[in-house]
Amino acid sequence: MFTYLRQLWRSEDLRKRILVTLLLLGIYRIIAHIPVPGSDVYELKALFDRGAGSIGALGIFAVLTGGALDNFSVVLLGLSPYINASIILQLCTVIFPRLEAISKEGPQGQQTINKYTRWLAFPLAFVQSYGFLILLSQSGLGNFVDLTFPGVLAPMMYVTAGSLFLMWLGEQITEKGIGNGISLIIFAGIVSGVPSVMSSMFYAGDGKIMAFYIFCIVSLAMLVAVVLFTDAHRQIPITYANQGAGRGVQGNIPIRLNQAGMIPIIFAISLITLPSIIAQFLQTSVHLQPVAAFINRELNPQTPTWMYIIAYFLLVMLFTYFYVSVTFKPDDVAESIQKRGGFIPGIRPGKQTAEVLAKISNRLNLWGGIFLGIVAIVPLLFTMFTDLTSQDLIISGSGIIIVVGVVMELIRQVNAQLLAHDYEKLV
Repeated sequence: MFTYLRQLWRSEDLRKRILVTLLLLGIYRIIAHIPVPGSDVYELKALFDRGAGSIGALGIFAVLTGGALDNFSVVLLGLSPYINASIILQLCTVIFPRLEAISKEGPQGQQTINKYTRWLAFPLAFVQSYGFLILLSQSGLGNFVDLTFPGVLAPMMYVTAGSLFLMWLGEQITEKGIGNGISLIIFAGIVSGVPSVMSSMFYAGDGKIMAFYIFCIVSLAMLVAVVLFTDAHRQIPITYANQGAGRGVQGNIPIRLNQAGMIPIIFAISLITLPSIIAQFLQTSVHLQPVAAFINRELNPQTPTWMYIIAYFLLVMLFTYFYVSVTFKPDDVAESIQKRGGFIPGIRPGKQTAEVLAKISNRLNLWGGIFLGIVAIVPLLFTMFTDLTSQDLIISGSGIIIVVGVVMELIRQVNAQLLAHDYEKLV
């Protein structure tokens, strides 16, 4: 371990990148405690102290943003507008041929797509900021901030600017630091909430502490399973025709068990929390109050029922298949293999190869989607059968997948940098 750390420190370029990354993440954590000017932060904290269950989906969002929502910070939206914009652009590249052609233009095309993503993130952040302000107001908090026009424009601009600044900060980490800046900021937000959860649990008494210890053990087991799951893949053997004498060149195409990553859970969370958000607005109507009461009883993220858990699990499965069908094109892969003079042993190039790839991908999606769904609902089962709430959990199922993915990718990039540094010394 110490030898590895010494190697990191001796690499000047890697040392600078790590220090820059830590500095920028430190700036993010400082900004997460700067409240929106003119807001009543104490009244907002009183709401969370009375019980975040009254604000539905925002309780879960408060955990994932590392306290930014509790402090009503200027970065309370986190990177959700940028993530939503990225997902929308990624789906649009499949729908619109022009965007698909741009995405295939290599690094220059990717820069263009990133530019479009940044421009789309701005209106999404502006609209989402208003939605959060209204939702907090509808949650029984009161006038913690001016919601009348044009006074509401000021806090909306603060929140929007904070989200865009966070997006810029992530890009700077990617460019001048190490690792994916967007992922590292999300990772820092999740991990920063762990100490406060643990400290609050130690003062909770015997009523919750035993269930909390059991959840920690289960979380460690899930952590190991997610590490194995993230690295799991199926190798498809490929033989490339040799132009000279002798046998062809052997190769393979790896298809990951988790092809969709975190995207299915992000989509599922967005949809499963939507009814709870809508119910906040329906409560103001006398005729629609029974509908709102049913939603709050059966589809409330803070008090999950079997209906909520089953719907969440099925949505994760559905979006796993949907996202992979959008991003993984067996026909294009089969065509690329055929153009290089390759084939799967025993399978004809072209259509049959595409059918085999699609069949393998669907099988992997089935098991990958089931695993993602199980990891997503395990914390909900704890909140359902114990006294723990979503704010008492040290980390959510989706948080575990994010943390594992970010750490493993960071280790890969650090090792690649070390390998390049050792190679430069030999040269």
